[in-house]
Amino acid sequence: MTSQHPSSDRIAALQQAERERFMATHPASLALTDAAHAHYLFGVPLHWMRDWPSPATLFVNEAQGVTLQCADGLRYTDFCLGDTGAMFGHSPAPLAQAIAQQAAHGLTCMLPAANTVAVGESLARVFGLPMWQMALTASDANRFVLRWARAITQRPQLLVFDGCYHGAVDDTLVDLDPATGHTLARPSVLGQVHNHAHFTRVVPFNDLAALEAALVQGDVACLLAEPALTNFGLVPPEPGFWAAARALCRAHGTLFVCDETHTISTALGGYARANGLAPDFLVVGKAVAGGLPCAVYGFTQEVAQRMRQAKQAAPEGHSGIGTTLSGNALALAALQAALTHLHTNASYAHMLALAERLEHGLTERIEHAGMPWTVTRLGARMELQFMPETPRHAQDVRDHARSELEALTHLFMLNRGVLLTPFHSMLLVSPATTAQDAEQLLQVFDALLAALADP
Repeated sequence: MTSQHPSSDRIAALQQAERERFMATHPASLALTDAAHAHYLFGVPLHWMRDWPSPATLFVNEAQGVTLQCADGLRYTDFCLGDTGAMFGHSPAPLAQAIAQQAAHGLTCMLPAANTVAVGESLARVFGLPMWQMALTASDANRFVLRWARAITQRPQLLVFDGCYHGAVDDTLVDLDPATGHTLARPSVLGQVHNHAHFTRVVPFNDLAALEAALVQGDVACLLAEPALTNFGLVPPEPGFWAAARALCRAHGTLFVCDETHTISTALGGYARANGLAPDFLVVGKAVAGGLPCAVYGFTQEVAQRMRQAKQAAPEGHSGIGTTLSGNALALAALQAALTHLHTNASYAHMLALAERLEHGLTERIEHAGMPWTVTRLGARMELQFMPETPRHAQDVRDHARSELEALTHLFMLNRGVLLTPFHSMLLVSPATTAQDAEQLLQVFDALLAALADP
């Protein structure tokens, strides 16, 4: 059987049929989409919520475990899970109980709650770093860490990988010019007035020579990186890459900031702990408190001492680090419940075993159908990639991505009760995902392959 993508005409015809099917079966979501435009830009509270391939926004009534129910009463098995925010499932009982109990006793005081010490001990136990601070989102945590890193090193430059994702951090919203190797301002970013390309260097992932060339000038405060690229498709590190990269950072006095917001799906404590990366700073958001807005950043004792010295040497006044609701009592309660009941060996044992079975099922079907596609997995997270092999860096994704095939796959599966992550075809397995859920996805994938094969 030949390895060849389906024709563009076939994909377009199927996409049109799926759009019509969605509109026929979702009258309530269609009506809500129209009505929401009266008070919400693009008809949604966050404009990303329109970045799904459906002809109207899917409005949700309820989310429990891995099941969503939309405004039309239809049910979906959720493999998106809020793009990792609900990685442990929607509203796990221990989390819901902790939030409800705390809500009756105060939400925020701008003072530490009595469980603060216990939460700190749990963070150290799960993630392996001794010292911590809190924020509301990983974007905030990354911003604050960048300030700390520049303050304690007295260096201006930031280093990131091409295709990185660190939330809405201005310094990281830059691209690599493949022709020159220079940093470019990202044209899609709105309202830019500062040239972040002057203070951020971008290098290809998995490229040690480029990494060393960026560090050798001795002016890079920190390398801010995910252990694997996760928002530009899934691009894993090559064997030995991180050991060499960490050695380069140490040799050139550059701090390593590990953003585990997505790669927390790798193992209990995240990729860095499972693979001995020993970061100077660690950032975790989204799923860390079960999906309640909360993020944390941890650091070593040596870094903590340098942070204290930088703060004590600075004049009195706002440091530019922190927001009023950071570390609020509700977030601490949710975080404590999540660290106790969700971040467990049992959770990950189930997630990883079922993800491996799902990966095998998808790969087997792709090979049988003769499609030039691949599946790349990192723990409980995997990516259906419409390219013949796992990408090595972001440019591989740019060169081989098939956006029209991704859009069809999303909508085809959504119309049959399976939800994937928008922007890219990511699947996430949670402790609440069952073997039956995985089998449902595989059956719908079989139907997609059959539809693509029809003349």
